[in-house]
Amino acid sequence: MDVTNLWAFVLSCLLLNILPGPDSLYIIARAASQGAKAGIVATLGIISGVSVHILGAAVGLGALLATSAWAFTAVKLAGCLYLLYLGISLLIAKRDNIDTVEKPHVKPASFRRIYTGGVLTNVLNPKVALFFLAFVPQFIPADVVNKTQAFISLGGIFVFTGTLWCILLALATAFMRTKLGGVKGLGFWLNKAAGGLFVYFGVKLGLASA
Repeated sequence: MDVTNLWAFVLSCLLLNILPGPDSLYIIARAASQGAKAGIVATLGIISGVSVHILGAAVGLGALLATSAWAFTAVKLAGCLYLLYLGISLLIAKRDNIDTVEKPHVKPASFRRIYTGGVLTNVLNPKVALFFLAFVPQFIPADVVNKTQAFISLGGIFVFTGTLWCILLALATAFMRTKLGGVKGLGFWLNKAAGGLFVYFGVKLGLASA
């Protein structure tokens, strides 16, 4: 691949990763409520989900979702229901009164649950598979013999840049959580806001057309 084309792809990856979406919100919500480790575990879940889509698109899953209305609808509805479940869970969560009143927080989840949630948030969104199917091939030269290998290589670059950004996002959120830890109800209301946005993304995904 031409060096200029490669750098254009890397820049595009960085810009796409910075754009806010369900993945970023999930990482922020976990890091805000449980700290940097939870945010990084959420990142690993998100990246695992992205990797599934990249491999799936490389071997034809993306093409299936693009041509089969039934497959797209099934995955879309599953993703819609999960995002709604995640958002409603955050919205109805109560403050834990075990700690002092000055530091209310949402009941923490296990790292396994956080990781699984990150995977499902991504895997159950068919738009991600269609995105990779439409975006990545634009940077693969027509004369490349093994296009599947080239697709996976570019997908790896996307995963690498995405991982760096998401870890930075988790650490920055955790830092702000520490610095603003004395603000009454901050983590609680951050989770409420994230919950509302998850519900929004769930409805938006449910209304998405093939």
